[in-house]
Amino acid sequence: MAAAAALVWECVKGNNSFIRKSRNMPVMSAEPGNLCGLSSYKFSGLANAKALNVSVHKTGQKETILLTSINPRASRSQRPGSRLVQAGVKKQAAKGFAQIAKATEGSLYRRDLLQLAQEKYRRVKTSLKKKKLVVKSRRAGK
Repeated sequence: MAAAAALVWECVKGNNSFIRKSRNMPVMSAEPGNLCGLSSYKFSGLANAKALNVSVHKTGQKETILLTSINPRASRSQRPGSRLVQAGVKKQAAKGFAQIAKATEGSLYRRDLLQLAQEKYRRVKTSLKKKKLVVKSRRAGK
């Protein structure tokens, strides 16, 4: 039987291995499934029964955008290794936004995080773009 989410949060909110503290900054968290990286109950991937995250996974030269959520099978919630499920998200903006909307609103899964997830998807997609090198001709100025 799984513990209540509020109880788990009370146990881990002060100290856990994912907390990142620094001066003059909010308390951050590096836990898997945390959408904003903030250490709060709303975004916690450890305490919430339904966690959501958008991230990048790099394999060699290929970079993939992943949507992380909790495994729908209840038996997996007690196994840390298989608790989270990662699904690839399309890089085409319209299809990617639709895929995130379907995963949240369409399946009634954390609808409150839809706007934040789409914003993070947009930022992650922007971060994947490489700057194009502009080569100036040395003869053009003469």
